[in-house]
Amino acid sequence: MSPIQIPFGKSNIPIQLTFAYDWYEPKDYPPVPQPLSVVIRALQNPLGNPSLEWLKSSQKAAISINDKTRPVPYAVMLPPLLDWLNEHGIPDDQIELFIATGTHHPATNEEIQTILPTSVLDRKRIRIYSHDCDDQDNLIFLGKTRRGTPVWVNKRFYQADLRIVTGNIEPHHFMGYSGGAKSAAIGLAGRQTINHNHAMLNDPLAFLGEYEQNPMRQDVEEIGSLIEIHLALNVILNANRQILTALFGTPRAVMEKGISISDDLWKVPVSHAYDLVIASAGGHPKDINLYQAQKAITHAALFARPGGVIILAAACPEGIGSQKALDFVDQLTSPDEAIHKFQQMNFQIGPHKAYQIALQAKRNDLILVSEMRHDLVSKFFLTPANSIEQAIDIAKNLLPEKFSAVILPHATALLPKFPK
Repeated sequence: MSPIQIPFGKSNIPIQLTFAYDWYEPKDYPPVPQPLSVVIRALQNPLGNPSLEWLKSSQKAAISINDKTRPVPYAVMLPPLLDWLNEHGIPDDQIELFIATGTHHPATNEEIQTILPTSVLDRKRIRIYSHDCDDQDNLIFLGKTRRGTPVWVNKRFYQADLRIVTGNIEPHHFMGYSGGAKSAAIGLAGRQTINHNHAMLNDPLAFLGEYEQNPMRQDVEEIGSLIEIHLALNVILNANRQILTALFGTPRAVMEKGISISDDLWKVPVSHAYDLVIASAGGHPKDINLYQAQKAITHAALFARPGGVIILAAACPEGIGSQKALDFVDQLTSPDEAIHKFQQMNFQIGPHKAYQIALQAKRNDLILVSEMRHDLVSKFFLTPANSIEQAIDIAKNLLPEKFSAVILPHATALLPKFPK
C-alpha cells in the first residue's frame, strides 16, 4: 500500500501501512470563496432577533478573543466586526479586546502577535488585555448558577456597555460543543468558576455532541446569561480550518444554528467499533501540548472497542501543558491510583486531564507518538513511541492476528454515528 499522511505539529508525517484500514475525516466541504463577505453578511443578518436599540446608548464595547490554543481565523472575523461597531457609533478607542485564556497562562505580547492579525494590531486605539483567572482584583462576582457555580468574571469585560463573544463551533470532548457564550463564561472566568463547572465532567451527560442535556454546557449558558453577553460571532471551519459559514446574533441562537451545521459536518456513519484506532489531533495548535491533545483520545475512544488500542500522533512541542497535571501524577503507578486520588480530592483544573487520560487508559491501551520525553509520556499511563511504525509494532502485540483498523487524521473533529 502507498504511504498516507496525517497531521503532526506544523506539518504532516507519512505512514506506510501493510494492513487494511478504514479512513474517516470530516466531510470535504470546500471553503466559501469570499469568507470576508460571509462574515459581513452574518453581521447584517443577526440570528435570534437581538434588539440593537442598546447600541445607541453603548459607549464601550468588549470582545472576547480565544487564546493561542484555538484555531480561529481572526484575520477574517475581526476587521468586519470592528467596522460594524464603528458604523454603529462605537469608535476604536472605546473597543477593548480580551484574550480569553481560561486557566491557561495569560497571553504574552509575543503570543498576542500570533493571535491577532496585523490589520487589528495596527488599530492602535483599540486596547488589548489578557485575562488572568487568578487575578482576584480584576474579577467581579455575579452570583451563583442553579447548579451552584459561583460566577466570577473579568470585571473590565463585564463593565463594558456591549459584550460580544467570538470563536468557532465544533464538538467538544466534555462540553458537548465549543462556541457561543463559552469564550467568556469559561475563557474570562475566575478559577473558582471554571473548577466548579468542570467538576461536572463525571456526569454521564457531559460528553461529546450533547448540548441540551449536558450539565456543563447548560451551566455555561447560565453563566453567559449572568454576564449578560449581548452578541456572538462564531464561525464553522472545515478540516483545513477554512471558513464554511459565519453566524452572528444572540449566543443561544448562534449555538442552535451552529450545532445543526456542525453535526452534518463532523458526524460520520460507522458500522462497528475498531480494534485499532490511529488518530491525529489535527496538528498545530491542537497538539501543542498533551493538555490539548488529550481531546483527540476522547474522540478516538468513541471509535474503539473496549480493550482495543489507540495510537495518537501529537507533536506536543510544549510538553504536558500543565504543571498541576504533572504534579498530580507524580509517584502514581497506575490508572486506578489516579482515578482514586482524583475522586478523593476537590476538583482542580489540570489534574482533571490526568484523570481523563487514566479513565481512557483503563478502557484502551494508549500509545503516544510525540516529541515529548518518554519518561513524561509514561507518567500519564501512555506508552511512548518514536514513530507510527514503532507504535504499530507495539500495538500488534496487544491485538488479535486479524484486527480491524481505522485512521482518523482529524480526530477532534469527528463523532461516530453507529446504527441504531
